[in-house]
Amino acid sequence: MDVYLPIANLSVNGAVIVLLGAMTGILSGLFGVGGGFLTTPLMIFYGIPPTVAAASATTQVTGASVSGVIAHSRRGGVDYQMGAVTVVGGILGAGIGALLFNFLESIGQIDTAISVLYVVLLGTIGVIMARESWTAIRASRSGESRPRAAKRRHHPLVASLPLRWRFYRSGLYISPLAPLLLGMFVGILTMLMGVGGGFILVPAMLYILGMSAGVVVGTSLFNVMFVTMVSTMMHALTTKAVDLVLAALLLLGSVTGAQLGSMLAQKAKPESLRFILAAIVLLIALRMLYGLSVRPDEIYTVIPL
Repeated sequence: MDVYLPIANLSVNGAVIVLLGAMTGILSGLFGVGGGFLTTPLMIFYGIPPTVAAASATTQVTGASVSGVIAHSRRGGVDYQMGAVTVVGGILGAGIGALLFNFLESIGQIDTAISVLYVVLLGTIGVIMARESWTAIRASRSGESRPRAAKRRHHPLVASLPLRWRFYRSGLYISPLAPLLLGMFVGILTMLMGVGGGFILVPAMLYILGMSAGVVVGTSLFNVMFVTMVSTMMHALTTKAVDLVLAALLLLGSVTGAQLGSMLAQKAKPESLRFILAAIVLLIALRMLYGLSVRPDEIYTVIPL
């Protein structure tokens, strides 16, 4: 079933795109990640231009995060005050990311920049996850209890920032500049890479801001929902790289895959799942590194005026 993508200006097999969306949806249901950081590389491997892949992937992340926010909001798992601050930072970051995107595109380096960012980011995350999950697997097999990390509030750098606010739902009394800057960083990544940023926000909220674990995931999804929405609009208005046909096919697959992944997650061990995800992330990072190191089949690309 061939489908023409008007923005990408190529024909693709619609079933393959739906399967890619389903694959990331399954991973989302299994591991609790948005899947955007896997969707974009997989589309690039399939032959979709990195600019279109990154811009279109944000729509999938937006759709997936809405249902998550509703579910967490019902049980009081969203700190709307903290979320609002990170959203403001994310919107500012998305604006900065749009300027960077246009600049890199104007000098013909946007595709390379996206690939390099993915290699660095996925490689770092994959190594950290693999070490942590392997330690947990070894501890569970040997019957040893894992040593608990020392309980700590926010990072000392956060404590040194001025203008403190009380974030009652998170149980914090910190400067709003910390979540604002964190939101800006995630907003830049969202604009450049088409990721939701939840895989960065969640650990940062826990270990840097010191938020309560009960509201971290819901607050992160609240941020992701609005920032990806704004990023999609900015891409549509500035880079004009959002392909609605591609986004619709991805959403169709991811909604179905997420349900299947949620059912599978109930039957598997969390440590094993994290190790499998780490292996997948590292394999994708290595594949993108390989793509950067070899000579492409077509050295020159003709861009229509």
